[in-house]
Amino acid sequence: MKNHILTFIFHCKIEKKLSDKTIKAYETDLRQFENFIDINDTKDIGKEELKSYFLYLSKFARKTIKRKIATLKTFFSYLEFEEIIENNPFRKVRIKIKDDLILPKILSVKEIEQILKTLYKAKNRISDIKSYAYKEIIRNIAVIELLLASGVRVSELCTLKRSNVTHDFSLIKIQGKGNKERTIPITNKATQNALRANYDNFKQSIKKQSYLFINRFGNPLSEQSVRLFVKKIAKEAQIKRNITPHVFRHSFATLLLEGDADIRYIQHLLGHSSIMVTQIYTHVNERKKTELLTLKNPRNLISI
Repeated sequence: MKNHILTFIFHCKIEKKLSDKTIKAYETDLRQFENFIDINDTKDIGKEELKSYFLYLSKFARKTIKRKIATLKTFFSYLEFEEIIENNPFRKVRIKIKDDLILPKILSVKEIEQILKTLYKAKNRISDIKSYAYKEIIRNIAVIELLLASGVRVSELCTLKRSNVTHDFSLIKIQGKGNKERTIPITNKATQNALRANYDNFKQSIKKQSYLFINRFGNPLSEQSVRLFVKKIAKEAQIKRNITPHVFRHSFATLLLEGDADIRYIQHLLGHSSIMVTQIYTHVNERKKTELLTLKNPRNLISI
């Protein structure tokens, strides 16, 4: 089992060229399965062993269970293709797990305004435009502006290179999940100006590192740094909820949908491989319609 896991991981890294995050998830899931099943020879694993493992997984969230089972399916399909095993035990197992419907958290327009006002006020309070504090707030404004204007994932933002942004900052090219590429127009002037200001203040480090967002040490900005300052700025803006970079992505999609944007355009902008993933935002939109009609329904004006 141990050797087969190693060869499978090697196959995923070298031949399939999967991302580091996917590889790490595969390794974690397969080690967990190996420790639970305690069988050295993969040929001895049948449907009863799988069912026993599925029962063990039942304590996890449904999304986690689905991922771990998907990892195992991929692993056993690989073993079958390589003729390491004759019979794939998954061919004798039927399992269907439905995700819980969890509506994404979003920011209201008012909350977005609060965050931007807080950032721009902080910028105006700094008199020394050559200080790092000034450069940092300029960069943070650009990060928030881009999250709002594009709906990019925090990982995509932190790996965005200057070469993937047009000279006038009106278009960005994103390398998304599964190495899928998409382009996103940046049409808002405030966002373009924020990106330009960030570039002007970090020009030397950006040219050296290639990445658009740089930290105080001249290295690419990390995802954790973005999460921390998003949380900090939301608190300063007196938003009493836990706000993450992904909330901006949800807000971007939801506000577009409420503005009557076609869901297929939103799917492309977000980099979703399936329209089913994007459909979650239609539930948010339906909730908004319900709230609207509860408050504004013309029938409410009639007393009979």
